[in-house]
Amino acid sequence: MIYNIPLFDLNFDEKEEQAVVETLKSKWISAGPKTGDLEEKMANLLNCKFALAVSNCTVALHLALDVTGIGPGDEVILPSLTFVATANAVRYVGATPVFADVISTENITINPEEVERLITPKTKAVIVMHYGGFPCEMDRIIAIAKKHNLKVIEDACHGPLSEYNSSKLGTIGDVGCFSFFSNKNISTGEGGMLVTNDEMYFEKAKLLRSHGMTSMSYERAKGHNTSYDVVALGYNYRMDDIRASIGLVQLDKIQADLELRAEIRKQYIRGLSKNDNLIVPFKNHTSFSSNYIMPIILKDSDYEKRDAFREYLKEKGIQTSVHYPAVHRFSIYKNYYRELPVTDYISDCEVTLPMYSKLEPSQVDYIIQSIGDFF
Repeated sequence: MIYNIPLFDLNFDEKEEQAVVETLKSKWISAGPKTGDLEEKMANLLNCKFALAVSNCTVALHLALDVTGIGPGDEVILPSLTFVATANAVRYVGATPVFADVISTENITINPEEVERLITPKTKAVIVMHYGGFPCEMDRIIAIAKKHNLKVIEDACHGPLSEYNSSKLGTIGDVGCFSFFSNKNISTGEGGMLVTNDEMYFEKAKLLRSHGMTSMSYERAKGHNTSYDVVALGYNYRMDDIRASIGLVQLDKIQADLELRAEIRKQYIRGLSKNDNLIVPFKNHTSFSSNYIMPIILKDSDYEKRDAFREYLKEKGIQTSVHYPAVHRFSIYKNYYRELPVTDYISDCEVTLPMYSKLEPSQVDYIIQSIGDFF
């Protein structure tokens, strides 16, 4: 079905096309100079010391756990209200995911009180996920982590340039992870970034990104090295220069794109706040946010009513989604199941509305009116 108003629209134009063509003409298309430029630019935008471009955010999460020393027998506390990759990365290193509930329907980020209550002698890390680009309560999380000697990994795939107390999300914990998937604020099709202020974590992640090799192909091609050693059991987690060239253009656009999203969100909130059948999470949030998605939660609802609501909007030509089916309810995670009442309600009653910088005010008004008509 072709929707009159899709859920998302790429912020692409001829600049991305030109960047790809230039890279193709350079005859170097795997990880090389463009990848390095993207890393430097990302680090500067986030005001952090190190950034490492990788093939996607899932592998960034895997590397983050690996370099911080998380492994078999360890427990990692994380939200269930996230994309499954957050939990999968924990299993990749042989650790045990311990699912925590979120704070409330108004603040759908991991609950620090739950985090502290779930800590055992086996707990070694906490993964926070900044839902929709809105920050977790990082002061409390960091304080808990310091008290119990835990690592903090930020799943910041929703939050490029989002802020918490003047710090960029992804730079507050030990390691931050970003996604450049096709529907993210910064899109390269596939791709991601690991960021950190810890040089040891960065150097280890850089080594593991490319098979544990002491040098990469581009370095050898330029004569910096003529041979290499393999000193660790690494992976093929590299980004290529074609995607990096797209990412560089996307980074040039990101600030203006996010400012437009902020105005669209304000319009949504003005209209939706009048509807007593809805909750708008983070409605009163004032710090700068990426506004990756526009979530709403239906009051006094369940998944059947939610699905009927989505079907109605579909008939109106409006595409919606759900963020997210709760991970702890997936079959593969049945052995890690916990009762998470707030997460369960949100997972059954959340609807994600269209959000992208090209949305016209008239389209937002139409969405708001259609929602009102349903009720």
